[in-house]
Amino acid sequence: MRRHGIPALLAATILVTTPVAALADSLGAAIVGGIIGGAIVNSAKPQKKVYVQRKTSPSVSSASRNQNREVQTSLNYFGFNAGTPDGVLGSRSRAAVSQYQAHLGYPATGHLTEFERQFLVTSYNRAQIGGPDVIKAMQRNPQGVKGLLVVWQKEQMGGSRQFAGHSGMGYAGLPIEVSDAVDEIAQSSEPSAEQLLQRAGFIQTADLNQDGKNDYIIDTSVTGSTFWCGQTECATLLFASTADGYQRKQFMYRLNDTRTNKITTADFQCDYAGCKMNDPMLASAAAPAPAAGATTMAAAAPSLPGIAAIPMTGAAAAPQTSLASYCNKVNVLTSSNGGYVTAASMTDPSFALGEQLCLTRTYAIARGEEMMKQVAGMTVEQVDAQCDAFGPALAPYVASLATGSAAEVAGQVQKFALTANMTLDQLKSTGAICLYSGYRRDKLDVATGAALLLVGAGDTPYAETVGHHMAQGFGVAEDMDRATQWYDMAITALDGGAAPVYAPGQADRVEVLKAAVMGGSPVQPMATPQPAGLPTFELKKP
Repeated sequence: MRRHGIPALLAATILVTTPVAALADSLGAAIVGGIIGGAIVNSAKPQKKVYVQRKTSPSVSSASRNQNREVQTSLNYFGFNAGTPDGVLGSRSRAAVSQYQAHLGYPATGHLTEFERQFLVTSYNRAQIGGPDVIKAMQRNPQGVKGLLVVWQKEQMGGSRQFAGHSGMGYAGLPIEVSDAVDEIAQSSEPSAEQLLQRAGFIQTADLNQDGKNDYIIDTSVTGSTFWCGQTECATLLFASTADGYQRKQFMYRLNDTRTNKITTADFQCDYAGCKMNDPMLASAAAPAPAAGATTMAAAAPSLPGIAAIPMTGAAAAPQTSLASYCNKVNVLTSSNGGYVTAASMTDPSFALGEQLCLTRTYAIARGEEMMKQVAGMTVEQVDAQCDAFGPALAPYVASLATGSAAEVAGQVQKFALTANMTLDQLKSTGAICLYSGYRRDKLDVATGAALLLVGAGDTPYAETVGHHMAQGFGVAEDMDRATQWYDMAITALDGGAAPVYAPGQADRVEVLKAAVMGGSPVQPMATPQPAGLPTFELKKP
């Protein structure tokens, strides 16, 4: 017995003390001593075979992966970068979750509660369905698609579907419909709703339809908002009284060269058929005094009432186009159509491209606003001045869009960028901020140059922006044939796995572009430009 007892005791001691050393750090010497003592006492007893069940980390089920992938896709759509939707919630996804939670005022733990997950995914699905409510919410909120979460969170908490600035009761003396419009405008301009109401000329009243009730006009020229008032045109809203409340109509009126003219109630005419606006600028421009050397066409018969002969001058001045005004009109039509055109529902490719142009503009402005918060030591005016300063440097490349192919111009911009003493990150930050600056101020030469710079820096999907500008004639001469080459470049990059720079959660956008631009013909691959450099904006480290 003794011969067998001692070896058994030693063996048991070795077997038990092997994992004990690893436990000592976490459990403490006293506990370890107890384990060893118990092992020595028990070693005198007959030894039994011990079967150890090893536990392995449970693998992620297919259902969990799908759920995680759904979360990642939703986060990406709302602007919280969760990376590629692979179904694995790693560090990047956790960081995106924290940003989403902080955005809505939840504890930023990086781990979603079931309520937070359901709200995120439900909001994504609701946004994908679209409709007038979604489009209006995106247009009204300066945060763009990310602002939908806040709007729907308030709605879920019992808030009104309307804007909450007037608490659903209307500002003093104003109908609900007018109060909603005031809040809508305030969300896209610097002054608050209360400050706008105090501005002379912002709201005007008159009984336009002669029904004994006040009708209301809102003039957005006094707001300072580039969304409502561009370089050449401003929006004005008319609220005409009806038996069921107030009917809203939106008009655009031309600005003079000094942008000092305003719209008044006298410029509107209402009758039983509805209301119309008589733009004073258009009326005064209908029959200007003939210029020197001009030829006036003589009428062969008396002209009809309201029709004047048009003087013919030697050369027509190039019209100034405002992208802000254009997108304002497009957004109104999109809203009335019930949502964006899809590849399946497309009947007007030109309008579909216009919608995508305005969508990308919205995303570029939203991204630029976020980046501006990180610009160190510079005001918005200083940033605008720097963006204007590099405009002349890129002007030759913008001009070459009218004569060169997309591949040629992209290669030239790439070489130009390589000569700049900037890192790739600095170059891309500069391009994105100046794209925002150009769009915000409706300076389309700056925006076009910034888009070219981003393409030259290797962000090839920005070629879509160049294509939009050429297709619609903003910042460059309209040329659909050459625009198609830029669209092809962007589509090829996206099909090849390049990260989307606009609306990353809307995968069907590429199909819309293909249907509108190429009609199903295959895209020829284009060479991807390499990174390069210009003005530098130092971003604060988080």
